Amino acid sequence: MTHEALAGGIPLCNAQDLLDGGKAVPFDVVYCGRSARGFAIRYQGQAHAYLNQCAHVPMEMDYQPNRFFDGTGQWLMCATHGAMYRPDTGACSGGPCRGGLIKIALTESDGVVHWHTAYNLKPLEF
Repeated sequence: MTHEALAGGIPLCNAQDLLDGGKAVPFDVVYCGRSARGFAIRYQGQAHAYLNQCAHVPMEMDYQPNRFFDGTGQWLMCATHGAMYRPDTGACSGGPCRGGLIKIALTESDGVVHWHTAYNLKPLEF
């Protein structure tokens, strides 16, 4: 059994580290064979994670380190061109974007948030 299967995912952070509309928790991944960053946020009580890459232009989105929410705490916003995304689905809701954000599966168990690999998403090996 892999470490991920034994642990129910790859531990990311304590659940209390994710506050509604607050700072994101970043993490490193390998997406489609290249290193990239993911980020986890909490919105309306639920944890969500995405690849830190705008659907408009493949650039990181945070306007300050680990800050993705707009001033209302209701939208994820790309700092480069102002594309707006729904925090619960990653769907584009306004501005220049093609499609939505790439979702990363999360679970919460015993006060810990875990992220899950996929065929094209692996942990970064150091």
